[in-house]
Amino acid sequence: MKRFFIILLVLFTAGALCAQQRSEVGGADPTRLGLDEAQQHLKEVSVDKFEKDGYWLSTMSPDDGYVTTRLFAAPDPDGDGIGGPMGKEPIPEEDGKNIPDKYVLGSRVDFIHRGHTSFTLYPLRPIPIEGITKTVSIWVVGRNYNHELKLLLVDFFGRPFELYVGKLNFQGWKKLTVAIPPQADDGRNGIVQRNYHYNNQLGIKITGLRVDVDPMEAYGSYYIYFDDLRAVTDLFAEDNRDPDDMPDSW
Repeated sequence: MKRFFIILLVLFTAGALCAQQRSEVGGADPTRLGLDEAQQHLKEVSVDKFEKDGYWLSTMSPDDGYVTTRLFAAPDPDGDGIGGPMGKEPIPEEDGKNIPDKYVLGSRVDFIHRGHTSFTLYPLRPIPIEGITKTVSIWVVGRNYNHELKLLLVDFFGRPFELYVGKLNFQGWKKLTVAIPPQADDGRNGIVQRNYHYNNQLGIKITGLRVDVDPMEAYGSYYIYFDDLRAVTDLFAEDNRDPDDMPDSW
């Protein structure tokens, strides 16, 4: 019986010490324990408005068909000088800056025969996104086909990846969004956007858009249009860089 009371006293004392330590670690507010206290500065940024003629090119296997890509002046039903989808909301930071936004990117594919094929739209140079990208969105006219849209990118190490954006089985303009998976804890696997060796180099680069064609609908001519490629990104690290660091640019 005496041994039982001694064990009970030891357990009670240990529990009290642990509770005291939890309330004192780092001076943390006990009401915040268990909550996410990560520092982030999320912001929606424009990646490309498709306003530069000849900047985006396209390709597909000549055995399957031919693809042509060019800019088109988009209808402006509101008369505000901003063409494209009516449901598109401007980025608040761009309001009043007279940033051109009159064109959309269009592609036409003429199929030679039915089969499993794809065509790719790609910029002349990979487009970097500042910060740590959380999501990428784009407005698309899919023409209600069962084709699938993929986002092509490279990560911090220049490794290529592709992400499923969505099916194109809808009419008119629709905003499609894809989430960028977080990198693995080891900092080497998955889509890596940050490396602990280099705090001044972050993010991913967009290398293209690929449409995987449904073989049952790979006939005749197919038209698709894109507008307003955007990203939601965490700019906390960008806004808090060490001003006394040395740039590795030589």
